[in-house]
Amino acid sequence: MALNYIWIGLILIAFVVGLVRLIFFGDVQAFIDIVNSTFSSSKQGFEISLGLTGVLSLWMGLMKIGERGGMIQLFSRAVYPVFSRLFPGIPKDHPASGSIILNISANLLGLDNAATPAGLQAMRELQELNKDKDKASDSMIMFLVMHASGLTLIPVSVMTIRAQMGASNPADVFVPILIATFFSALIGILAVCIRQRINVFDKVLMGTFAGAIALVGGMIWAFESLGKETMQTVSNLLASIILFGVIITFILSAMRKKENVYDAFIDGAKDGFQTAIKIIPYLIAILVAIAMFRTSGAMDFLLNGLKNLVALTGLDTSWVDAMPTAIMKPLSGSGARGMMVEAMKTYGPDSFVGRLAGIFQGSTDTTFYLVAVYYGAVNIKNSRYTVPYALLADLAGVVTAILVGYLFFA
Repeated sequence: MALNYIWIGLILIAFVVGLVRLIFFGDVQAFIDIVNSTFSSSKQGFEISLGLTGVLSLWMGLMKIGERGGMIQLFSRAVYPVFSRLFPGIPKDHPASGSIILNISANLLGLDNAATPAGLQAMRELQELNKDKDKASDSMIMFLVMHASGLTLIPVSVMTIRAQMGASNPADVFVPILIATFFSALIGILAVCIRQRINVFDKVLMGTFAGAIALVGGMIWAFESLGKETMQTVSNLLASIILFGVIITFILSAMRKKENVYDAFIDGAKDGFQTAIKIIPYLIAILVAIAMFRTSGAMDFLLNGLKNLVALTGLDTSWVDAMPTAIMKPLSGSGARGMMVEAMKTYGPDSFVGRLAGIFQGSTDTTFYLVAVYYGAVNIKNSRYTVPYALLADLAGVVTAILVGYLFFA
């Protein structure tokens, strides 16, 4: 239901803004641009889905190998003490737990291509447990809010883009992103726990939160002790080694159980292909609405109003120039990436705005894209409170990003 109102709202706002530009400013091109954006964005939605077909087929094939080899169940047992509290609706040893932890692990390492298939597999398994097939379950909401918080330990893509843009120190945003994305995830999880009446003072959960804080602190210390160039090299190498290790482990575990690895892969790949096809209409719908909103000028109007409001308080407005990336990120990952590149081009990759845009890009995730794709893959019509709570996590990430941006770079 929330997606329905958001979709209609974005389109209506785009229409109103376009109408105002036409009537009061004689901007005939406004409506033409808005209409043209529907064609380009629908094409983009299909191309994204088409591009996902190969990736989904590959990784869901590998996931099927891992499932038949018993590795998914092993993951489930390992995380059961924590997941039994965060996801009370998931039975012990259910493969959904393993798929969720694989998705989260891939996100932590910045492995977007590996995260999506694992996440979609988790949604399919959660849908099997869902009593109301049209409505998102509590477990689905917890999972998507965790995913949408964008928790990332190694922001490989942001550092790579900064290097391409000529930043003198591409990895200097590593620690700020780590801090911002950690608080984004923490606030999102705690908020959903409170909404779902999960006891956050449980010893296991408290220990996990404390351990996560210690892990983040340890990662910061370890990477800060390396040179900046070495940090980026180690990050890329670590991510690749872990990913390749997962693939080999899945294959060996299936061989040990004398499973037909090739047949398992084909069965999973077929599921991946079917999932990619299901995604297409949902993805096109949300991308068209976002493109209309952006092309109408509503985004620019929002930013100018925000800058004027901040100026009235007497506070520094420099951070507002980086906000297009933060605003666009929940709507479109590629759009946010474009906004980040534009900020670096305009202000310089080593400027405060350029660096802050990079922190925004790495500290949140594409909330509406995730909701559209993940729920669309299992035909969920009512997302309940997923979107507002995911946006709360995004907001926590944005606020923290601004604070650490001033702390590190102002």
